[in-house]
Amino acid sequence: MSIAMLKRLFDIFFSFLGLLVLAALFVVVAILVKIDSKGPVFFRHTRMGRGFKPFHVYKFRTMVNGAERMGASVTASSDKRITRLGRLLRKTKIDELPQLLNVLKGDMSLVGPRPEVREYVELYASEYRRLLSVRPGITDPASLRYAEEEGVLALSPSWEEEYRKKILPDKIKLSLEYVENHSLVMDVSLILKTVVKAARLG
Repeated sequence: MSIAMLKRLFDIFFSFLGLLVLAALFVVVAILVKIDSKGPVFFRHTRMGRGFKPFHVYKFRTMVNGAERMGASVTASSDKRITRLGRLLRKTKIDELPQLLNVLKGDMSLVGPRPEVREYVELYASEYRRLLSVRPGITDPASLRYAEEEGVLALSPSWEEEYRKKILPDKIKLSLEYVENHSLVMDVSLILKTVVKAARLG
């Protein structure tokens, strides 16, 4: 059995298990999102997947309804579009948990390069040809290094430019290193480190 097939079986099993274990938390968060602000529980946004195939990534909504039409796709912690509950969900990474559905569907993997919007993928097209030879993931080494990315961006007077010219190139470099050297052992290690990091930030 190939490594790619083992990785996919790993993703299916643990995303399904995660959805079962976290079902009660999903219900609680869904209720709180509806109470906190008007709009849908989930936010869907188009990202570029493996082979440059676009897909909808799922998150708990953390911004005001229609926020994607009000500003940049990248956000800083000072962004006024973020709701009160949204700040907590983002800090603890709970907003990312619905992406387990993306993993189960096959759009994403538990571990892999974070999916980006078409604009940024086209900006670094040559690098993304390699990155998108695999499924994008919920976490990877770049996600760990930039776990507090929004706080860093908040210090910049032009956070979108800061992200596009400085942070994104470094994230791409880290993700390329992962793609070239990944293994199931590495994936398990990254998942555990992500859980620990999220607990500390919370």
